[in-house]
Amino acid sequence: MVSKNQIKLISSLQQKKYRITHQLFFAEGIKVIRELLESKFELEQLYTTQNDFEDVLLTKKTLVSEADLKKITALATPNTCLAVFKMPVEKKIKEVGLILALDSIRDPGNLGTIMRLCDWFGIDQLLCSKETVDIYNPKVVQATMGSIARVNVNYVDLNSFVSETRLAVFGTFMDGLNIYKCTLPQEGLIIMGNEANGISKELEKVIKNKLSIPRFGDVQETESLNVASATAIVLSEFRRKN
Repeated sequence: MVSKNQIKLISSLQQKKYRITHQLFFAEGIKVIRELLESKFELEQLYTTQNDFEDVLLTKKTLVSEADLKKITALATPNTCLAVFKMPVEKKIKEVGLILALDSIRDPGNLGTIMRLCDWFGIDQLLCSKETVDIYNPKVVQATMGSIARVNVNYVDLNSFVSETRLAVFGTFMDGLNIYKCTLPQEGLIIMGNEANGISKELEKVIKNKLSIPRFGDVQETESLNVASATAIVLSEFRRKN
């Protein structure tokens, strides 16, 4: 059974300010929870309607009814389990290899998908501007499908970081060089911009390597690609060339 205090706490974690206050977040679904249990994340409490997760200590597991789960879920259709985890301390950024940076990505689904892409293409460091959606937003956690367990994320002042980094900096723009014709290095910082406005004008000033993904359709009226789709193409090209 879930107590009123537990319901109040878990419900509050849907808001960023309470996640920060309590240093907690939650995940839903067997796959995502399994991935987190096998990673760096520390379990606070697991709530499940099934007799599963045998490897979780009984003191950390609460068997609940479907009605109780509906009271704490963030999903329209509740899964069979929800787990509350402690937020880990951010790791120090290592300026090696390929690093992806996001400038003001606002859509939780996009961020979750981009984290899955980082996981797929072996990008283990993701930098987010302060304006980017919180990775512990329940919708982001859900969209990562467990990749949140394997990608190190830091929230930084991107303008300052880009100005000071020793890495070659690449950004995606409509008027950049054709990415399919460029020589791409084995390490560097790749920046993807906001869904509506792209990379900010201030940040654009310090980006020396501008790339673009060309359109091939006969009727070239599409204004831009979805940022997650564009990220997939860009990461694929960097990996393919190396």
